[in-house]
Amino acid sequence: MDSQCSSSVGNINSTPVSARIESYEGEKKCISDVRRTFCLFVTFDLLFVTLLWIIELNVNGGIKEQLRKEVLEYDYHQSFFDIFLLAVFRFAALILAYAVCKLRHWWAIAITTTITTGFLIVKVVVSKLLSQGAFGYLLPIISFILAWIETWLLDFKVLPQEAGDEISENLISSYSETRNSSHNYGYLSVQNTLDQEPLLYPGPVSEGQFYSPPESMADSDEDLDDKHDLEKPIV
Repeated sequence: MDSQCSSSVGNINSTPVSARIESYEGEKKCISDVRRTFCLFVTFDLLFVTLLWIIELNVNGGIKEQLRKEVLEYDYHQSFFDIFLLAVFRFAALILAYAVCKLRHWWAIAITTTITTGFLIVKVVVSKLLSQGAFGYLLPIISFILAWIETWLLDFKVLPQEAGDEISENLISSYSETRNSSHNYGYLSVQNTLDQEPLLYPGPVSEGQFYSPPESMADSDEDLDDKHDLEKPIV
C-alpha cells in the first residue's frame, strides 16, 4: 500500500504540465528578448548617426578643422553637431528608461520622439543644411526615420509582448499554486487513510468453519422406524 501511494505521488510530480512549468520558470530572464532588441536598435541609432557625422566631417575638409568649426564655432544654421547631440540624447534617455529602469510605459519614447521631430523640422526649415550637399538631406532624414522606428518597436512590439508574457506568467503561477495545494491535500488524504486502516487483516476463511458433523446411526434408525409406523394401515 505504501509503495502504491509513493508511486502515485511520484506520478503527480512527473506530469508533463509540471515539467513545462519548471522549464518556463528556468527560462525567465531579467530582460526580455524583444526589449533587448529594442535597446540594440537604440544603440545602432547612435552609432549610425555618429558614423554619418564623421564621414561628413572628413568630406568637408578634415576632422580637426570641421570639429573646430562645428563644435567650437557652433552655428545653428550650418552645423551638424546638434543632430549628433540629439542622437546622444535619444540613446541616454531610452537606455536609462527601458534598460536600466525597465519602464513599461510609452511616455519616455514619446518625449524623445517629439523633441527629435520638432527639432529636425525646425532645423531643416530655418537652417541652410540643404545647401551643403547630400549630408544636408541625409542626416536629418536618417535621424527622423530612426526615431520613429524606435517608437514603432516599443509601442507595437515590446510593450504588447511583455504584457502577454506577464499574463501567461500569472496564469502559470496560479496553476502552480493550485497544483501544489491539491497535491498536498491528496497526500494528506492518503496519509489519513493509511493511518485509519487496521494493521492486521482477517485471514482467509477455511472450510472447517462450515463443517457439519454427519448424522449418527441411532438417529437414522429412529427415522426408519417412524417411517414404517406411518406406513402401517390403521385398523
